[in-house]
Amino acid sequence: QVQLVESGGGLVQDGGSLRLSCVVSGVTSSTNIISWFRQAPGKQRELVAAAYPGSTTKYGGSLEGRFAISRDNRKNTVYLQMNSLKPEDTAVYYCAAIYYRGRDYWGQGTQVTVVT
Repeated sequence: QVQLVESGGGLVQDGGSLRLSCVVSGVTSSTNIISWFRQAPGKQRELVAAAYPGSTTKYGGSLEGRFAISRDNRKNTVYLQMNSLKPEDTAVYYCAAIYYRGRDYWGQGTQVTVVT
């Protein structure tokens, strides 16, 4: 059974940092595409970052430089380090295993709220 469980969200001040964790089970994160997406109220879900097999990563929009995706293969966990957070980063952040055995699997999401 594939499960992705996010944690680490919360309330943070403008300019602050958070690290999100995604514990993956049922899928080997190091050999599959594990991604972070986010969805703000009234907006479409958008790609934040993706980790591909090997060391390739991809970032959405202009997030690279503030956000960094990484993996701990021993823990089968994918992280999203978010620095210099802005109010417009406020959203629910989701972890997903992309196109694993023909479908995508999603976690339940974790709320990130950035306040001034």
